[in-house]
Amino acid sequence: MKVRENKTAPTFKLSGTKKTNFDLKKIKGKLLIYFYPKDDTPGCTLETKDFSKLYRKFKKIKCEIIGISKDSIESHEKFKKKYKVPFELLSDPEVKTQKKYGVWGMKTFMGKKFLGTIRSTVFINKGKIKKVWSNVRVKDHAKEVFDFINSQK
Repeated sequence: MKVRENKTAPTFKLSGTKKTNFDLKKIKGKLLIYFYPKDDTPGCTLETKDFSKLYRKFKKIKCEIIGISKDSIESHEKFKKKYKVPFELLSDPEVKTQKKYGVWGMKTFMGKKFLGTIRSTVFINKGKIKKVWSNVRVKDHAKEVFDFINSQK
């Protein structure tokens, strides 16, 4: 299933780095979810650092950020500590949430095909999907997302 704009966001509960289960149903305002393949790899690190640098600006416009990958909580905690990530990272080891959002699929790397996380970002406001970025290119992505959300009234 692939999520679409102006539709209700699929709900999920996942464990995260705050030692509690994150429940989408409890989020009433703006939420940015970025799905990424793997902790501490070059593209994912750059993307996470870029969102971290802009985190205060996102907070000013009342938008929370979460990152989701299939990595374990232990891996997320190391990654978070190493790069001083100010927001929560959620673990989706069975890729159920990634499948609900249509970000788990066939990828190609160096001529090999495999199943993996398709780097994607989803902006949700009041439970509705407002914008989806698929097959994200990391460079300047966090700023593009911030500018889009900031332009929404």
